Amino acid sequence: MAHDAHNEKDSSMLKIAMNLAITCFIAGAIIAGTYSFTEPVAVQQRVKIKNDAMKELVKDADSFEAIQGKSDWYKALKDGKVIAYVVPAESKGYGGAIKMLAAVTPDAKAIDYKVLSHAETPGLGDKMSEAKFRNQFAGKATDDMVVVKTPTDKNIQALTGATITSRAVTKGIKEAVEAVAEYTASVKE
Repeated sequence: MAHDAHNEKDSSMLKIAMNLAITCFIAGAIIAGTYSFTEPVAVQQRVKIKNDAMKELVKDADSFEAIQGKSDWYKALKDGKVIAYVVPAESKGYGGAIKMLAAVTPDAKAIDYKVLSHAETPGLGDKMSEAKFRNQFAGKATDDMVVVKTPTDKNIQALTGATITSRAVTKGIKEAVEAVAEYTASVKE
């Protein structure tokens, strides 16, 4: 009698294990199937967001072409001619990393930038995205990218109450412009 109870217990444990394995397999198949449909859409969406950001930064461009050997670097083209470079820029702000996309002229001057992500203080540091602050960079070479507290036509006036953020953005854009200058000096297009 005890032997039958033992076999019955083993049998029901085996059934539970089989059911669990089948359930896990089905759930995995559903997740894999869903991922195979949603991931291409997500990738397309990320590409669209990046393309929209680049078009916003270099309005005159007809198209954007990835630069071989440079991760996330693009040439902005108009009538087949390079009119700008769009490159990633990053710096450490008050609240952490500030990730940006910078547009730079072929002769190494800033055009504009777009903030992609940040954790700066709302109402202070997050004003780095506003045109009033961003427009100060247009046409500037690296020598003029110096943060000052007193208004000046030549340099970058710090955001009120957000000097650390102002310096971080300026450092990130300055490094992006320097990287483009280095790149264009090494490659003649």
